[in-house]
Amino acid sequence: MAVRAGDDEVIRALLRRRDAGSRADGNRIALAVSGGGMRGAYAGGMVHALTDAGLAPFFDVVYGSSAGAFVGAGLLLGSGRGSAAIFYEDMACREFIDPRRFPRRPLVSLDHLLDDVLVRSKPLDWERLRDSRVPLRVIATSLDDLAPHVLEPTTAQEWKLALRATASIPLLAGPAVELHGRRWIDGSVGEPLPVLRALADGATHVLALFTRAGSELRRREVGGPAGWARVLDRVAPGLGRMAQETRRHAPVLAVLDDAAHPARDGAHLLALLPERDEGVRGLTTDAARVERAARTGYDAVIAALARVRDAA
Repeated sequence: MAVRAGDDEVIRALLRRRDAGSRADGNRIALAVSGGGMRGAYAGGMVHALTDAGLAPFFDVVYGSSAGAFVGAGLLLGSGRGSAAIFYEDMACREFIDPRRFPRRPLVSLDHLLDDVLVRSKPLDWERLRDSRVPLRVIATSLDDLAPHVLEPTTAQEWKLALRATASIPLLAGPAVELHGRRWIDGSVGEPLPVLRALADGATHVLALFTRAGSELRRREVGGPAGWARVLDRVAPGLGRMAQETRRHAPVLAVLDDAAHPARDGAHLLALLPERDEGVRGLTTDAARVERAARTGYDAVIAALARVRDAA
């Protein structure tokens, strides 16, 4: 069964706001961006297209887990192209991902991303992010209760810690991050795509950006837990099982597949998925393949806009 895309009224509402130059329409339009490591290139391409279409300024709130939080930050700061290009220009390299470092050091270097790429190549303005009138809700998983939560940074330095926390996987991408008295790891472990959270917070419209094609989302897991999931079980018993693909995505797929799902409560929900699986996984470093994923994400938005235009 294919994932059902949902309701194009989400796109129409954004277009009406763009044409009016205002968000004052009584709606609450949320953007939810999935994580997935280098799969984030798909979502980066989607944000690039949303920015090129003039729609980026017309969301009321942005939710992001792991790579999705970084992509969401790019949208809020007007860095649409950079949200895509960072994956194939700066992250598809051994400075960021190098299996030879493991297990002596994490094979993913968040230091390279936060202290080099986001300082020199694709600078991130932490003060502007902190002061953004449209909030970015960064999701991270607490090791205290093994549940996802929205982090609440208040300073530029805390924002940097929050973005590190939502991407940290012990042994693979660095240790848990301490913030506000708790230890946090990758937001995708507990909540890979914060659609249900956006609906619970009162969104009337939700645009969900997936970083997996439908074929990958529906693929059933076979055998025991993946190696990285077993690593998480050593950090906190039960965390590895919680992190398995099918278990993580099932609640969101359920609400997407059922227009009458009680969690929707009349809200408009649209999912954008890559139309093709370009073979990009969480640790892919083939820059050409990652760039194709970004283009595929871009094309998904263009196709949705064309569909709405043709239906008008």
